[in-house]
Amino acid sequence: MHDFCFTIPYGLLLVCGGLSAYITKGSVASLAGGAGSGLLLIIAGYLSLNAFGKRKNSYLALVLETACAATLTGVMGRRYLETSKIMPAGLVAGISALMTLFYLYKLATGGNHLPTKAE
Repeated sequence: MHDFCFTIPYGLLLVCGGLSAYITKGSVASLAGGAGSGLLLIIAGYLSLNAFGKRKNSYLALVLETACAATLTGVMGRRYLETSKIMPAGLVAGISALMTLFYLYKLATGGNHLPTKAE
């Protein structure tokens, strides 16, 4: 699997979560954190998708995705430990931890594997 296959839906999930928290509770922090990190991930996924389309490997996008997911894991994991609330802190921490492991795996294996050119 390529990183952009999971990054764009992951980013959309974060944007929707941030918007939902803002609409239901008026939380500007959730809007900034969720929508901000979600948009950053969507942009990184888009960069990776474009690089893949040009038959290039985008390590910059992969590093950005890894940093964002690791940061979310730390922040939301700490919040979960403080409050013991599964929604949203535990859920976001768990998903972000899985995504961080996936991105680290992609970095360790050389990024997106480009298809061989058909002749």
